[in-house]
Amino acid sequence: MSQSLQIRRTAGALGAEIGGVDLAQALSDETIAAIRAALVEHQVIFFRDQTLTPAQQVAFGRRFGPLNIHPYVSGMAGQPEVMEIIKEPSDRINFGGGWHSDMSFLETPAIGSILYAVELPEWGGDTLFASQAAAYDALSEGLKATLDGLNAVHSASKEYSSQGASAQKRGSMQVAEADGYVGEYVHPIVLTHPESGRKALYVNPAFTLKIEGWKTSESKALLDYLFNHCRYEGFTCRFAWRPGSVAFWDNRSVWHFALNDYPGQRRHMRRVTVDPWSRQAAVPAAAE
Repeated sequence: MSQSLQIRRTAGALGAEIGGVDLAQALSDETIAAIRAALVEHQVIFFRDQTLTPAQQVAFGRRFGPLNIHPYVSGMAGQPEVMEIIKEPSDRINFGGGWHSDMSFLETPAIGSILYAVELPEWGGDTLFASQAAAYDALSEGLKATLDGLNAVHSASKEYSSQGASAQKRGSMQVAEADGYVGEYVHPIVLTHPESGRKALYVNPAFTLKIEGWKTSESKALLDYLFNHCRYEGFTCRFAWRPGSVAFWDNRSVWHFALNDYPGQRRHMRRVTVDPWSRQAAVPAAAE
């Protein structure tokens, strides 16, 4: 099914809201290509008033590449690619409540995340996004030249260890502790987007441990500077969720932060995460 997209930019650095499309339908290759192009251009895209079953969300995500199964968070029974992100009224810590890029702790990081709102608090629970391409563009030419030759070490050890925020006990999520068996993987500090060619910073406070070849103490000053720089308000946008809203962001150039400002209320989201794609690997539309 081919659908005409209505694309409205939502902020200066990143973000666009897309209308005129029902993500539950079997979309044409042309529509998927248009959504993909909007994602690459705007870095995070939003959809309103969607009604998606877990299977339909999986089907939509698979049009962009194979789906990731999270190594530390249990997926839905029968749908392991679907992560249910739930904060119960009794939970103190939310999942994703700090600036990060999903799955950078893997050897081959995920490239996109698709989050669907099932149940929302009466107030609060917005998500912030920050363009790491805009953050790179704003650096001096001297610092760009320095960073272009550096790599950083990423690991799940901080976030998913027994002391990490993501491993804290929750009412409705099963999160494994990463103590003792988590790996460390090296990625460029400056990532060139394989589709747009635009450069972006690729470090984040949750999963980046140090600069490759540097001591942790030597790395701290530069990484702290970058972490502070990367969340500058001018690089960000803010999304106010409604039930049925969808956000699809590009982890290669975007940080996000789920705000934990709704104490005593329930928030229920569903996420699928897309691993690296290729045009050849895209799943074709179902026959109409």
